[in-house]
Amino acid sequence: MSDSGRPAASPGTYAWYVLGLLTCVNTINFIDRNIVFALFEPIKQELELSDTQLGWLGSAYIVVFSLTAVPLGILSDLKSRRAVMAAGVTLWSAFTGLGGLARQYWQLLVCRSMVGVGEAAYSPAAQSLLADYFPPARRAFALGVFWSGLAVGGVAGIWLGGELESLYGVLATLTAVLRDPVRGEGRFSLGRAVLRFELTVWRVARAAWPLWTFGGLGLLAAYAVDRAGLGDAELESALFGAGLVVGVAGTVARAVRQVLRMRHADAGAPASVTLSTLDEFLHAARFVLRTPTLIWTFLGGALISFAMNGLVGWSPTYLQRVLGLPPEIAGRTIGLSGLTAGVLGVLFGGRLGDRLMERRPTGRVLAGAAGFLIGGPLCVWLLLVRDLDLFIPLFFSTIFFFTWYHGPVAATIFDVVPAGIGASVVGTYVFFTHIAGDAVAYPLIGFLSDRVGLEWAMLLLPAVGMLGGLVFLLAMRTVGRDMRRLAAQRADAQH
Repeated sequence: MSDSGRPAASPGTYAWYVLGLLTCVNTINFIDRNIVFALFEPIKQELELSDTQLGWLGSAYIVVFSLTAVPLGILSDLKSRRAVMAAGVTLWSAFTGLGGLARQYWQLLVCRSMVGVGEAAYSPAAQSLLADYFPPARRAFALGVFWSGLAVGGVAGIWLGGELESLYGVLATLTAVLRDPVRGEGRFSLGRAVLRFELTVWRVARAAWPLWTFGGLGLLAAYAVDRAGLGDAELESALFGAGLVVGVAGTVARAVRQVLRMRHADAGAPASVTLSTLDEFLHAARFVLRTPTLIWTFLGGALISFAMNGLVGWSPTYLQRVLGLPPEIAGRTIGLSGLTAGVLGVLFGGRLGDRLMERRPTGRVLAGAAGFLIGGPLCVWLLLVRDLDLFIPLFFSTIFFFTWYHGPVAATIFDVVPAGIGASVVGTYVFFTHIAGDAVAYPLIGFLSDRVGLEWAMLLLPAVGMLGGLVFLLAMRTVGRDMRRLAAQRADAQH
């Protein structure tokens, strides 16, 4: 790193160490996230659940993860990124252990939801830290390596289960002592952070009252119906889902109205003058609305998230139910091919994005979109075959192309966003893409599966993925202009 706090032309040994450590943590993050999908079919039979309920089990984590990623990403920009990451690792490990003790559907639902809080503390801060350690020319590759944790952990969560739980304490300690290249080595004050967080959480909770109110009412209604014996599991899931959807919609509508009201405020106000997490979220959201590249990235990312995570989440059940494989064989089948394909895909996509970026500003956008435009037709073919020998190479090819986008998309965000609000914008991206993407995909595929069968329901995934690739491709028209505008702002700030 240079003395100015900006990335050096070539990252040093410590930067590669940071990348390796954060990638390792991200891998275990996704092991935690995806282990439940390998158990969908046994859980369904043991607890007598519908596919819709299984979908909400996957979605509960995503909803909480998305909502908390925003304030925690902002807290990372305002305070210590390493402290936020270490606390997140500790928190999600605790609720992962409690999830193993759950014996009822609602217990498992709550534990899966709380795991999302811990994991939301990690991703925005980690990506912001890596963006500071690696220069723009190497950034997509570095973030592609980081997101290889999604491919490795996402598949290993289905394959290996919880065998790596013992690493949590070590990883939490190591992330707590990482050097922050921009903010220096100032001491982190837990007392001041707790005091500030109490104030900001109260403001966020007050702003998100539709979510807590309608989500809570839906949960209470489902519980009352269950205790009174007035309906089946499908009705309970519908009540809870309806309350959650209304709550999320109301909360988002309030936030959008506030952002639009403040849209023409000064974009150049520094993040440090904001008074709370809610203020910082509104500042990041206004920046997104004024940056066309980010609008296409957010919209395309939500559609891509719907397709990619829906495919990974429901594939083990597909193999068990449609192709007749037992759970352990289904996990192993996806694990061996998906693990290799995912790692190769994210590394190749990140490297391709960097190489194309050397020739034109639109290179990373093109690399990210191409993966879904090529992989979409392969995914359709994959879901139409009934031969395991053909399914495996098609699954490999689909995952390889679908994972191209991780590095290029993340790097595109940092290409057009000031470093001071990088984690805030990534947190906002995580919130939007997951709430509008896989949080919808899991229960929607389950709902359709209950009515038309899983094999037909999953055909929606490649169609949405190809649409996401096309939407992200629209950023080719705007990314060069947004990069030049950011460069001009940096030049003005230096003078």
